[in-house]
Amino acid sequence: MRHRFAGRHLSRTPAHHKAMRRNMAQSLFQYGQIETTLIKAKEIRPFVERLITLARRGTLQSRQQIIAMLNDRSAISRDEQEKYDGMSSAQRQKVLASRSGRRHRAGKVPASYNKKAISFVAKSVVHQLIAEVAPKFADRPGGYTRIIRLPKRRVGDNSELALLQLVGQGEEAPKAGAKKTTGRRRQKTIDRVRILEGKAPQRRARGSQSKATAAGPKGGEAPPATGESAGGGEEKASE
Repeated sequence: MRHRFAGRHLSRTPAHHKAMRRNMAQSLFQYGQIETTLIKAKEIRPFVERLITLARRGTLQSRQQIIAMLNDRSAISRDEQEKYDGMSSAQRQKVLASRSGRRHRAGKVPASYNKKAISFVAKSVVHQLIAEVAPKFADRPGGYTRIIRLPKRRVGDNSELALLQLVGQGEEAPKAGAKKTTGRRRQKTIDRVRILEGKAPQRRARGSQSKATAAGPKGGEAPPATGESAGGGEEKASE
């Protein structure tokens, strides 16, 4: 019997549980949202909101508490990830850490760097939390995150999947006329996020596909002749 064991242990040791919670919280502050199982999202949600509450204070003591609870690591945005993957090992080391060995705190490129080869440097997760994430919730008394259940399940154990994201940090729906790159399930999730934010869902009109097919392959040109019509023309010509 599990006497005097509060909370969800998730079949992990205490050290593994703390490491998992820290890594998922760092990824959430870095990208704005993460996809995980529903039970993990419920487990780390209070931990994330506690960190945001401390970050809102903006004091030295709160920063020290955040570093003790969360640790720190270098963070690269998704837009810069492709450039980072194409760099050499020496350039990656310069992006992640400075010459003194410390992580780049504010993400400012040093003057001694070649701006053409290295146009960005990594940020500190703690700096990003205090300087970028916390000010967005300055007038919000709690409830900084939300959990959105996904229709799919994880392959293997069939666990329920969920999307844990910061309020106001969700992905925007695709613009009208843009090429569709998301599936139906993903589009339903995006529409649900927009409804929670008080926006109208943006979906493709039903008649757009029929109009496109009626217009032809090259916008107004007549479709190619079928075999029957082509054969009929040949018979008339022979006559």
